[in-house]
Amino acid sequence: MDLLDRATARIWLTTAVAEARAGLAEGGIPIGAALYGADGTLLGRGHNRRVQDDDPSTHAETAAFRSAGRQRSYRGTTMVTTLSPCWYCSGLVRQFNISRVVVGEAATFHGGHDWLAEHGVQIMLLDDAECAAMMREYIAANPALWNEDIGE
Repeated sequence: MDLLDRATARIWLTTAVAEARAGLAEGGIPIGAALYGADGTLLGRGHNRRVQDDDPSTHAETAAFRSAGRQRSYRGTTMVTTLSPCWYCSGLVRQFNISRVVVGEAATFHGGHDWLAEHGVQIMLLDDAECAAMMREYIAANPALWNEDIGE
């Protein structure tokens, strides 16, 4: 598996951040994601829509995955997400053999990225200040909704 360079990962993260901002502007939880093909083509993008759609299964990663449509294989693809993926989204990555996950930040929520790494998924944690600030502000302003989102 080819290694992804940090410069490309940061560029791809801008797509996920734009999705997170779109979700926030819609009154939702500011988590965004994008799925990139092995050749660097943007396959799909999306944001958490739990609030907007009254659907607890519409996380950013699942929205990006659905947006990408059916692929012959997901090997070699990269899921880019503004926040460490929860267990639900980590399961999606494993189920479909997505090769890499770029994580914007894991300080506000440490999801399943360590587990993914243990199972051969390449993880790149960027510790992005913008992603962390967006989540900290949201969590401070909406603690009950955030706790609902993470299953607390």
